[in-house]
Amino acid sequence: MLTMAAPDQAPTATITRLTRYFDRQTSRVYGHAQIMRHLAAQRERFEIRVSSTRVLETLIAKGLLVDVLLKSEADYPPMRRYVWREATTFEIATSLRKDSYLSHSTAVFLHGLTDHVPQTQYVNAEQSPKAAPSGRVTQASLDRAFRASQRLSRLAYIHGKTRIVIISGKSTDRFGVVPVTVADGRTVDTTDLERTLVDLVVRPAYGGGVHQVLSVFRAAVSRASIPKIVRTLDALDYIYPYHQALGFYLERAGASEADLKPLRQRSMRLKFYLAHGLKDPALDHSWRIYVPKRLQLPNLAKHELEVEPEV
Repeated sequence: MLTMAAPDQAPTATITRLTRYFDRQTSRVYGHAQIMRHLAAQRERFEIRVSSTRVLETLIAKGLLVDVLLKSEADYPPMRRYVWREATTFEIATSLRKDSYLSHSTAVFLHGLTDHVPQTQYVNAEQSPKAAPSGRVTQASLDRAFRASQRLSRLAYIHGKTRIVIISGKSTDRFGVVPVTVADGRTVDTTDLERTLVDLVVRPAYGGGVHQVLSVFRAAVSRASIPKIVRTLDALDYIYPYHQALGFYLERAGASEADLKPLRQRSMRLKFYLAHGLKDPALDHSWRIYVPKRLQLPNLAKHELEVEPEV
């Protein structure tokens, strides 16, 4: 006997076929246009005789598809996603931008460098390629750039108790991005360990600040390949001398002098900064870098610190 659907729902046979179809898909999170394309593509195959909107409403009513609305912390429009059965916040986060990937403190968690489940998840959506800046960096230009606090993304959305922050990162052609398993064999893309450490050096605010970044380096130094970290920094091709900040963190984390040698051999003609907007900094002469005065520095005998005026 044919089972009839309620007048406002898609037929049961249609829902059964679509259930089998979506259960076989790799992705479990869809934007509105994506889910509609899937339904349109299967219309003839599954003999769908009602509108795609009606099918969508039926899938939601039966609890197979979850309608997720992410509200902006700022004044941006909310974003809607449709989750098939269930998905992790990591999967929802990376669905917000095409070809995006998890980074910074979220990558730290995914690599097992902390047990603290992040309340904020960072998603890197790379910008389009841009021409490299012309001209040489001077001490004056560097001082101006780092005097103010680091600019932070305002593209923040709320999902339950989690903030999802979209970062417009530098174009790198997804350098150092790898898949990691998050739940039930499903994967999300994130930066590998070495790229994660470089990203934290460049944008420590997205890693909890310089003290937290130092803790991450201490947890990672025995696992990470320092030559690969250096190659990653070179590949990302920043105009500022981040090798000085990288060397500072690595030494504090216990890296050997042999590992640090390739960084020490590089030019240190400029006094650099561990982060933007430092107040009451000290100058570490070994790496020619301004650091927070209260940052714990083991082996002080090896490092002459000079207190500098506020910047």
